[in-house]
Amino acid sequence: MSARFLIGLLIALNIASAVGVVMARHRHRQLFVELNRLEKVRDELNVEFSRLQLEQATWAESTLIDRTARERLGMVLPVADDIVVVRP
Repeated sequence: MSARFLIGLLIALNIASAVGVVMARHRHRQLFVELNRLEKVRDELNVEFSRLQLEQATWAESTLIDRTARERLGMVLPVADDIVVVRP
């Protein structure tokens, strides 16, 4: 092998290695930006989930359900004469 060929080969390998490093860093930056975006979405979803859990707990209170049924739907408890038992 000649010295020129060996030097040319080493230079080519050095350039290929440098291009590989640049490509790896670029991909790392892309993935880091995507990670930050997904973490932000996750945090927003966690806030929304917490809000929905609180709302569900509020609506699950029996007094609120009873009040809503009476006020908005006009429901009342039936009197004994209005209750019919159906047997098979």
